[in-house]
Amino acid sequence: MSSANIHPTAVVDARAQIGADCEVGPYCIIGPNVKLGDGSRLHSHVVLDGLTIIGPRCEFYPFACIGLKTQDLKWKGGNCHLEIGSENVFREHVTVHTATGDGGVTRIGSHNNFLAYSHIAHDCCVGNRVIFSNNGTLAGHVIVEDHAIIGGLAAIHQFCRIGAMSIIGGCTKVVQDVPPYMIADGNPAVTRGVNKVGLERNGVSETAQKALREAYKIVFRSGLTVGNALDRVRIEVPPSKEIDHFINFCRTSERGIAR
Repeated sequence: MSSANIHPTAVVDARAQIGADCEVGPYCIIGPNVKLGDGSRLHSHVVLDGLTIIGPRCEFYPFACIGLKTQDLKWKGGNCHLEIGSENVFREHVTVHTATGDGGVTRIGSHNNFLAYSHIAHDCCVGNRVIFSNNGTLAGHVIVEDHAIIGGLAAIHQFCRIGAMSIIGGCTKVVQDVPPYMIADGNPAVTRGVNKVGLERNGVSETAQKALREAYKIVFRSGLTVGNALDRVRIEVPPSKEIDHFINFCRTSERGIAR
């Protein structure tokens, strides 16, 4: 802790592990079981607690509360964890909770951006380079894959999955899985089309984008059941890693996909 810059008003438990070159601002509180990675910065009034491991170069803005006990009423105590990767940004009033069950983990990857008031509930798994707009909220056990964008005031139901490079519109209510590479919007959410801008930003080829547009038409516009539509996609649409992921995601959905 000697190489960290800790403001004299901060309350840092002596058992906390603070990495090199960290900056802990005024009135921050860090609990005894927190491991804070090198080069991380807490601006002010940040609370880090629980069995929480945070990777290097993360940034926390005022009133972010990270690693507190789940709000799930099923919580019975035990070792409930939170693991956060590197270079994440948590803006004002963001909340991230530990898992519910003994030995469970809430996981967040790296290079994510959580805007003000966004919430990650117990046992969620968030990938890499995900953006949560203001008040984007996850209920428990939600999976968000890489490069997804959650719109402002969007709410994701328990056990839903948000696919890679998908985008959720503002104020959307998600109660079923949103397939990768798609745009979902509405209350309840409906898949509106292919996320062309997101695919372009992430370097997906035009050939793969065309294949995804064909898959979208078959699955969401043909009137076929999901299973029959995916069979048709496999036969008619040129194969690619994106098509493979789209098909596998939809086939393994337990809540059904938002159509």
